[in-house]
Amino acid sequence: MPTVTVATFNCENLFRRYRFNKNLTKEQVEKKITDGFVIDKSVLSTVNETERQLTADAIKATKADIVCLQEVENMDTLKNFVSQYLSSSGYKYRMLIDANDPRLIDVAIISKIPISYVKTHQYLKSGLTTVFSRDCLEADFLIGDKPLTLFVNHFKSMFDKGNLTPAQKRAKTAARRELQAQAVLDIIKQKYKNKPEKSNWIVLGDLNDYPDDKTSLKKLVGSNWMENIVQTRITDVAEQWTHYWDKTTVPIDERYKQIDYIFLSKQLATTNPDAIPVIVRKGIVTKATKYSGARFEGVTDKQGASDHCPVAVTIKL
Repeated sequence: MPTVTVATFNCENLFRRYRFNKNLTKEQVEKKITDGFVIDKSVLSTVNETERQLTADAIKATKADIVCLQEVENMDTLKNFVSQYLSSSGYKYRMLIDANDPRLIDVAIISKIPISYVKTHQYLKSGLTTVFSRDCLEADFLIGDKPLTLFVNHFKSMFDKGNLTPAQKRAKTAARRELQAQAVLDIIKQKYKNKPEKSNWIVLGDLNDYPDDKTSLKKLVGSNWMENIVQTRITDVAEQWTHYWDKTTVPIDERYKQIDYIFLSKQLATTNPDAIPVIVRKGIVTKATKYSGARFEGVTDKQGASDHCPVAVTIKL
C-alpha cells in the first residue's frame, strides 16, 4: 500500500517582510487597511529572519510529504519562504487562495506530491456572514493510485475584545466555531454523499478550541465519520498539547492545550490502527518548560518557530 506523511502547522504570521502586531483588534486592522498605511509602526513590525528559519526547521522535522499551513500572507510569500528556507526539501507544489481574514492570514499547502484538484469554500455564507474566518481549503491528491482529500482549516480564534476572562472569551466566540464545524461536515457529506466514512480524507488545521466537555468542536470530535488521533492515540493526556499560550495571567495548566488537529476519516483510521501522530516541539520557546527536550538552534525564551507545534502522521492508503 502507498504511504504518505501529512502535517498541519500554524506557522504564526508567515509574512514576507512585515506582519500585523498581535495586540490589534479586527476593527483596528480593518480601519488601517481602509485608511491606507505605509509601514505604519502602530500596525506592522518587521519579521524576524531567525524565526522564519526556525519555522522552516520545524517543517523539515515533520518529514512530511504534504504540509498544511495556517497564517500565511499570500502566494508570493509562500513561494519566497519555500525558495529561501526549504529549497532542498522537495516542496515543488504550493497552493494558497486569498480568503476572508482581515489580517491577510490564509491557509496554504506545500507538497512534494502534485495537487490534482483544489476548491475554496470561503464564499459559503450563513445569512450575510461568511461561515469560515479564513477558508476550508479542499485539495485532492493521488497517493500512488489511491485518492486522498485534505480539508485545511483555521477556525475562529478564542480571542475577543473586551474585559473578559479567557473562559468567557472562549464561550463568546464558540458559536462561530460551531457553525464552521457543521459546515465542514456538510462539505464532506456533499462530496461523499452517504458514504463519507468509507473514503480517504483528512480534516486538519488550527481549530482554535480544546477537545473537552465545553468544546465548540463537538460535531467533529463526536462524529463517527472521523477520529481525532491526537486525543485517541497519544495515551498520555499531558502530551497532547500542540500550542503554548505565553500569558502569565493564564493558569499554567491552561497554557498548554491541543488546538491543532488531524482527523482521519473512519476508513483511514481503520486502515491505520497503529498510526501515531508526532508533535514537533523543538521550535517552541524555552519558557514553555513543560517541554524539556532538545530545541532547534536559535530558540530562546522569546524567539521560536511558532506558538504552535507541527503535528504529523504517516498513513497507508
